[in-house]
Order: sequence, then C-alpha cells, then structure tokens
Amino acid sequence: MTQAQSFVHMRKLLASAVALGSLSAAGAAWGQTEMMSAAWAKSACEAWNAEPALTDKLAESGWVKNNAGRGFKVIQVYRTDCKASPRVELRIADKEGKARCEYGGRVETGKLDSDVDYVMHAETPRWLEMGRGDYGPMRAMLFGRLLFEGPKMEAMANMRPFEAFLLLVGKVEGAAGCPK
Repeated sequence: MTQAQSFVHMRKLLASAVALGSLSAAGAAWGQTEMMSAAWAKSACEAWNAEPALTDKLAESGWVKNNAGRGFKVIQVYRTDCKASPRVELRIADKEGKARCEYGGRVETGKLDSDVDYVMHAETPRWLEMGRGDYGPMRAMLFGRLLFEGPKMEAMANMRPFEAFLLLVGKVEGAAGCPK
C-alpha cells in the first residue's frame, strides 16, 4: 500500500470511528432506553421512590398534599430540542405519609392544573448537565436552561427536593439521541 493509499485508508477509518462515536454519544446504543421515553419515565418513577429527599421531604413540607383534591400531582417533562420526543409524566401521591411515585410513563393526564402540576422542559445537553449536578434548579431557571410551568412559590419552598428530582435524570439511564 502506498503512502497516499494508507492516508486515505486512515481517513476512512477515522471518519468511521467519529461516526460511531457520534452515534454512541447521541445515545444510539442498541438496547438502551431512550431518555424521557415512557420506559425511562417508569424507571424514573422507581428512582423517585428510592430517594428520601423526594419521598420524605415532599411529604413533610406538604407539597404532595397540594393535589387539587384528586389525590395526585403530575410532573410532565420533555426535551425541547427533540421534536419527536413526547412528553412523559410522573404521578405523585401521598401514600403512607410519603410522596410516592405511582405512575411513570406516557402522558395520561390531559388537563393539568397550574396550581398543583408541573411541566419542565430543557434541551438534552441541559438535562444531562442538571442530572450530573453541574448546577441546580435556581441557576437552571435563572439562566433559562430549564423552562418551568407550575406553582413557582411551591417549587421555591421545595428547592432541595426539586434539585434531587433534577439529579434523577443522571441516575436513570437513557440514550440521549433524539428519536426519529
């Protein structure tokens, strides 16, 4: 093989490696749950129930009892940079004195109550940063990295548990590539 052919061959190998790396970084790994899919939300629900900062603190503060009399609160999340990425929801209820996640999956609650329910959305890289703990909810909202709808004063009064919720994104495994 000539030096020119060797150079071309190396460029092709490098391009293939970069393409594979990009696919992997974008979350195209086979068999991996897509971030903020219904399956991911189910895992996030399980992770919620394993986190005392959520189950205990949100019960102690009374957060979980602000549920408009329907017995649960809804948190819907999605990724703003992924147009084909649906919203998913977690339903949180007061069970045995704890704020327990009873459902995680595709959106089932059609009409949200802005006095008790939450919608949070951000670009995928921002979700990943918050999930790693690079910054908390105050900074995320202040700089527009996390867009938020819902009872803002209630959220402010529960900033520590809210931060634990954002960290769930880093604890629940999910491919970060946008669905097609």
